Amino acid sequence: MKRKNALLIFLTLTFLIDWSIAGVMYLFDIKMRNLSGIVLGVLYMFVPMIVAIYVQKTIKKEEIKHSLGISFKLNRWYWIAWLLPPFLSIIAFLISLLFPDVTYSPDMQGMFDRFKDVISEEELALMREQMETIPIHPVFLTLFQGLLAGITINAIAGFGEELGWRGFLLREFENFSFWKASIIIGIIWGIWHAPLILQGHNYPQHPEIGAIIFIIWCVLLSPIFNYVRIKSGSVMAVSIMHGTINGTYGLSIIVVQGGNDLIIGLTGLAGFITLAFALILLYLYDKNFSKLQIMNSNIIDLLATHTTNQGEKNEKA
Repeated sequence: MKRKNALLIFLTLTFLIDWSIAGVMYLFDIKMRNLSGIVLGVLYMFVPMIVAIYVQKTIKKEEIKHSLGISFKLNRWYWIAWLLPPFLSIIAFLISLLFPDVTYSPDMQGMFDRFKDVISEEELALMREQMETIPIHPVFLTLFQGLLAGITINAIAGFGEELGWRGFLLREFENFSFWKASIIIGIIWGIWHAPLILQGHNYPQHPEIGAIIFIIWCVLLSPIFNYVRIKSGSVMAVSIMHGTINGTYGLSIIVVQGGNDLIIGLTGLAGFITLAFALILLYLYDKNFSKLQIMNSNIIDLLATHTTNQGEKNEKA
């Protein structure tokens, strides 16, 4: 009963606080691209962490660091967490080009076309001017900045979410199988995003259907995040992965023209295909090369082995 109460309190507080923040943004027409919107967006991301710490300490009365998987001991899964996101974005970009009426646009005309309904003409003109003055192609700048942000500021923001999802929730669902826990956490994660998606985040052309599509996207991404969390033995690695996905997402759409936000990019149909393919490869790796088959195990057994960040030592795979 204590565990069920803790889970219910975590979900109730997290959704109540964050959806209230989203409500304020909606009522006062605060956009994510404005300074006030960025501040509220960052606060939105940190609520799962704050609530997880509160529930862990005051409701469950347990220590935080070990239970929630906070460890700074590096292993090769940190590298995978950092370098996999841009690879996924590039694959999604290539798959986007396979759809009808979608073409490669090295001059980024497609990106400007997508932004013309989101920002003012003055902001769009300034964006064009800035792009033209950059000494290297913006694709390479996006890659460099995204990788840098992924291990710095974006990782910090990602930690705000991941301590809740892959720290607290994964522990709460420890009696479930890897797949069951991943699907449930993915659904919760996706629904939690819904108020922001409805305001045009990620799917500005289709916010309503985008809110549903993004839940499915989170379900596809959740097993990959959970796998990295368990393999690395730390929620920090997943925070880096989360931050780097946010930072390098632009690689999947920056030189694409045509299509729409439901089709192109890492969060569109191209991304769904990319993540599904990645899951198949991960499953084959886990089944054929990993000493401990994570995807066929229960979370409680996996956390017992890896939470102390000994996964890389105990399982050289």
